[in-house]
Amino acid sequence: MQHVRAGRLRGDAFRLGESPEVPGDVSVVNRNLMNLLEMPVLFYVACISLYVTHLVRPGLVKLAWAYVGLRVLHSVIHLTTNKVRHRFRVFALSNVVLVTIWIQFVALLF
Repeated sequence: MQHVRAGRLRGDAFRLGESPEVPGDVSVVNRNLMNLLEMPVLFYVACISLYVTHLVRPGLVKLAWAYVGLRVLHSVIHLTTNKVRHRFRVFALSNVVLVTIWIQFVALLF
């Protein structure tokens, strides 16, 4: 919003996602926020499902905090150096943790 007020962008630059006129320093923040609404949704659903079913276990809590830490680290890398190799490694590891949480949840259900 501050970029619109400063005259760097038109108000409709994000109407259909991102337009080519959006500067890189603005789009990287926008993309980071979009990343937090993709895979993490599966994490949110897993946490709520574990809580509702009373299947929360200490190991799952540790995995959940590991996932949160990895996502924070991913955001830090994305918003600072943005080195794709480092960012991808953290992203891949966070997905391994998320899949592990889901496997353990499903195993506890049966």
